[in-house]
Amino acid sequence: IMGFLSELEILAFIRARFPGGEALTDDCGALPAAPPGQTLLATTDLMEEGTHFRRDWHPPAMLARKLLAVNLSDLDASGAVPAGFTLTLALPRDLDRAWLETFLGALAETAAAAGLPVLGGDTVGRAEGLGLGMTAFGHAARWLKRDGLRPGDTLFVDQPLGASLRGLRKLKAGSRDLADPDIAAHLDPKPNLGLGPKLAAMGEVHACLDLSDGLSRDLRSMAQASGLSIEADAGLGKDALRGGEDYARCFGSSLPQAELEARLGLPSSVVGRAIS
Repeated sequence: IMGFLSELEILAFIRARFPGGEALTDDCGALPAAPPGQTLLATTDLMEEGTHFRRDWHPPAMLARKLLAVNLSDLDASGAVPAGFTLTLALPRDLDRAWLETFLGALAETAAAAGLPVLGGDTVGRAEGLGLGMTAFGHAARWLKRDGLRPGDTLFVDQPLGASLRGLRKLKAGSRDLADPDIAAHLDPKPNLGLGPKLAAMGEVHACLDLSDGLSRDLRSMAQASGLSIEADAGLGKDALRGGEDYARCFGSSLPQAELEARLGLPSSVVGRAIS
């Protein structure tokens, strides 16, 4: 028995409630085929209790949405349209049955809303600590990587930065106000899914990544991959530079900001410039 739900009960729940669950009858599942001329991409995220979240402040439905969102954000920043996922659960002995059913129900609902089938997965019991693993698959007409920056490119982000870090601080200080936008940004992030393929379709956008480790670290990663340097905007605050889990698209483009925003139909913020 794992988390007061047996493995067979968990599988029955997934088969009955998850999109694509009815096809989970074998040890293997079929990967979604990429359309002709497109690339099949995969991303994996592992969330460990005590390191990435705490059950006493993270409601199960929000945690389920976050698990899916962070994977889809990686695919989106690569220019991919999501096509399915696998789910791995490491369940501690003290996990309440109602908690797990709420988590699975919310994940099923979120996946169904996105039209994403579950393709497979695994479950295991362990002494303590909840572990959540997901691998998501998608296909991209153009794989938008982080190594394509060109000298003179401007670095943009599609949303304000730092809210998740502020939310984490508030949670550590004892607040549990789920209506607080900072706390909501940390517990239940809403990445701008769908923007990535639009960016990939623009030849003047040369590189992109998902901001999850903090802007300063992610800019350094993009600079190193591209063999360039990046000069961060002088007006950026400490929370924007150091905060993690913003799940914004950070992308380099040769387009002027006004033209970029007009073509995308949304505002952006300048965070840096690529220099040789």
